[in-house]
Amino acid sequence: MATATATVGTVTPAVTVDTVTVGAARVRYDRYPAAGPVEAPALLLVHGTGSGGAEVNWSGLAPGLATHRTVLTPDLSGTERTVDDGAPLTTEQLAAQVIAVIEHAGTGPVDLPPAFGREVPPWLLDGRRRRRHRRRAAPRPGPPAGPGGRLGAHRRHGGTSRPKAGGEYLRNLFTVWRRIADHDAEAFGRIITITGFSHGFLNTIGRAGVEQLVPNMPPTAGTLRHIELDLRVDIRELLPRITAPTLVIGFTQDATVPVAHSRALHAAIAGSRYAELDAGHVGVFERAEEFTALVDGFTRSA
Repeated sequence: MATATATVGTVTPAVTVDTVTVGAARVRYDRYPAAGPVEAPALLLVHGTGSGGAEVNWSGLAPGLATHRTVLTPDLSGTERTVDDGAPLTTEQLAAQVIAVIEHAGTGPVDLPPAFGREVPPWLLDGRRRRRHRRRAAPRPGPPAGPGGRLGAHRRHGGTSRPKAGGEYLRNLFTVWRRIADHDAEAFGRIITITGFSHGFLNTIGRAGVEQLVPNMPPTAGTLRHIELDLRVDIRELLPRITAPTLVIGFTQDATVPVAHSRALHAAIAGSRYAELDAGHVGVFERAEEFTALVDGFTRSA
């Protein structure tokens, strides 16, 4: 059972930080209140692999998505801001944390658009739990960095998962990540940067910009826990159970989770919609305006 605690503090005059206890974890999440009249259900953004969590993944986009609704950005186990017992991660554990945040926030049913084709929680929520979200907007399929299950209050989804388990490309990539992490933190950051962004984007921002990206995802203990989960997770059996309206977004230059996975994810979810953006794995940064428009338009549709 989740036990709510009091608000921890305020990050800015608008953004508040709350904590909810789930098992051995004290899960922190940010709440971005609507900047104007509330016109849509709350949006919960699930981060991908990496101990930087929601701050790295969503702090740049959340304010723009909170123009007419509340936006929630949780930090699940393995991130720096959430404290737990350090045990190996499971999708059920992370799904329970997502559910707890939704319940503690008290916003009612939420839309759920995770990023980076590595967020399993949203898919678990629909496949194993009672609904707590209305719709989901999903950026390409891939290994999860967090689980996704909830008891029952989501409107839509935006998330990603890996419809094909055991793919040799993904298995080899995550194995390389894991082994480099043990020996060379800088090399780890560089391989993450290479597979995370399109070559055109990296060339556009230049050497100074690339060097700033390299340290963004250091091989911390939490990041390694995420990668270990990436190597194990298989949620194919859950995909046919997803009933919430779903938008799958593929990134055509994704070198981490190739766009074929997004197309397969779309095919595996009955009635889902599909869109593509010309970007690398971290397309939410490369194509921030287009990504925001897709998610906003989908979640605001009836």
